[in-house]
Amino acid sequence: MSIYSRIRPLAFRLPAETAHELGKGLLRTAQSTRPTKAGLAAVYQYENPTLEIERFGTRFPNPVGVAAGFDKNAEVTHALSALGFGFVEIGTVTPYPQQGNRRPRLFRLREDEAMVNRMGFNGYGMDHVKEQLQRDGLPPVPIGVNVGKMNTSSQREAIEDYRRVFDRLSPFADYVVVNVSCPNTPEEFDESSPEHLREIFETLEDENERDVPILVKIGPDSPTESVLELVDIVEGLGVDGIVATNTTTERDGLESPNREEWGGLSGAPLEDRSTEVIRTIAGHTDLPIVGVGGVDSAESAYEKIRAGASLVQLYTGFVYNGPATAREINRGLVELLTRDGFRSVEEAIGADLE
Repeated sequence: MSIYSRIRPLAFRLPAETAHELGKGLLRTAQSTRPTKAGLAAVYQYENPTLEIERFGTRFPNPVGVAAGFDKNAEVTHALSALGFGFVEIGTVTPYPQQGNRRPRLFRLREDEAMVNRMGFNGYGMDHVKEQLQRDGLPPVPIGVNVGKMNTSSQREAIEDYRRVFDRLSPFADYVVVNVSCPNTPEEFDESSPEHLREIFETLEDENERDVPILVKIGPDSPTESVLELVDIVEGLGVDGIVATNTTTERDGLESPNREEWGGLSGAPLEDRSTEVIRTIAGHTDLPIVGVGGVDSAESAYEKIRAGASLVQLYTGFVYNGPATAREINRGLVELLTRDGFRSVEEAIGADLE
């Protein structure tokens, strides 16, 4: 039995957001000195050349990353790297500080190994994040920046929100993700309409002097035809990749009492749907895909890779499985790749599409 499996019942007695804040506080402490950071790396990092992959002009030491939402304000990027994650996506970052929705707004669904969140883009804003990155320095793994709008912004103001955050933080980013699919923010207008997407990406490209890769994050709840239409639109706009998928509003087959809470569902119940979306997209475009949704094991990560994801991300699986999550997934991936005769993770991408 791991230390985390002993601690988790105690942590789960706390409100989910409180436990998350305490956990990040511990990670912040652990990354504050070289010896403690090196100690984390010695225990939790797993390195193998089979796992290395290059995407977006950047080398990733392994394909397993932390999804946006875990480290909104770039406070623990170095600790997450020391825990063995191959990349970290911070955010969602908005131009200015934002409270988000009222607490409680994060709920565990233990019986379903899932979570529901309705955080509402809470965060300290782009200037705080910039100062944090300057103070801590960039981690030794690629970093993505997930950008979003203020909850009070109109359609016109939203474009400027994305531009401001991109302008301020893209110098620190290996890639930037435009988040237009969050189910927990006000729906004042259609964020994924062709006209709005075109204006977003044309505006960002005008600012993109460093040619930072720009990705778009899509949701899992649209029918296949709508997903493919969206892919065609963003591909035509010159987007560099797709993050699939965001959380879902579906609640089919859940057992936990917290299933009644409104917000975006993440974790194990989303696994099959997000993998289906990945497979659909990968069969339609050559754009790189970052797969997220229900990744909590080597098997679930491998399934998304074989479905067409170049990289995978997790958040809820990390909460349920603890600090050894990345190490165990990466170690298991090497075993699965070797079993199936792949010399690298690159060779396995989209294997189930053939």
